[in-house]
Amino acid sequence: MLFMVKTEILKTLLSSKEPAICLKSYLKLLDHDYETKEVKKIAVNLKATSQVYSQLFKNIPKKGEITAYGAYHKWYGVHWLLYVLADLGYPPGDSSLIPSRDFELEWLFSDKHWKRKPTIDGRKRFCASMEGNALFSLLHLGLDDGRCSQLVDRLVKYQWGDGGWNCDKNPRAINSSYNESLIPLRALNLYTTRYGDKKVKNTIDMAAEVFLKRELYKNLHTGNIINSKWLKLSYPPYWHYDILSSLKVLAEAKKIKDKRCKDALDLLENKRLDDGGFPAEVRYYLGSAKSNISPVHWGGVNKRKSNPWVTIDALYVLKKAGRINLTQN
Repeated sequence: MLFMVKTEILKTLLSSKEPAICLKSYLKLLDHDYETKEVKKIAVNLKATSQVYSQLFKNIPKKGEITAYGAYHKWYGVHWLLYVLADLGYPPGDSSLIPSRDFELEWLFSDKHWKRKPTIDGRKRFCASMEGNALFSLLHLGLDDGRCSQLVDRLVKYQWGDGGWNCDKNPRAINSSYNESLIPLRALNLYTTRYGDKKVKNTIDMAAEVFLKRELYKNLHTGNIINSKWLKLSYPPYWHYDILSSLKVLAEAKKIKDKRCKDALDLLENKRLDDGGFPAEVRYYLGSAKSNISPVHWGGVNKRKSNPWVTIDALYVLKKAGRINLTQN
């Protein structure tokens, strides 16, 4: 079913006082690149003009600085800060992020991180979302110094037979994890897009099938909803799985028009509010005093109010699926 987006919602996003919202809207909804005059104007001095970016960069370590958090600390560690910057569309090529890259890769390639990952019944058990997040972030942010290919090799080598990855050490766990498989799929797709590495294509196709064969949220045998929380919209999802995240990744991989996405797309469309936007129905960035707290407040949860971050992702997905027509009047 095709609907026309109310022009007000696009105007609202593009005229936001938060430059990060404007930037992502131009990039994802109107297909601008970093060389267009509109994007160049927004991108000037983002760290100073954007509250979102200034809050994120307050926690980015400078050269020689010892960060107060481990690389993976939720959500202040550089692993997550780089992920958020990349997902927001922060312009690539910022050399001030090099210390964060080195800190993250030192962690991922350390013996402490890797050598404790067991192989059980022929399956390597590791949280591939970590390698996937790092790969995606470093590629988008223009920080690949040649080591991204090592992350790719690790993901390809240890892909499970059903197409994904899993860190579950229970020998009875024989199916890939949605949480651990979606982010590697996104990262490997970006890698092939950037470098044209055709040998990774089969890995991508197999990973996509983990989701497509279950129509993104259904039990393979009964057709029932696997997890009702997967139907709730959020931003940022971090490592959590939901249908919007899945649809976004499949859209990037040019698989969004697969007929098995239909029901998930219908569910997403039915969440559209009267102003043309979409709500945040759950959040993952307000945890305990020690973890799961974000340096950025992403608009809270309100099922009757549009959230700009969720709205951008939802409109992007529906545009790529051919269900909406986005034009700037």
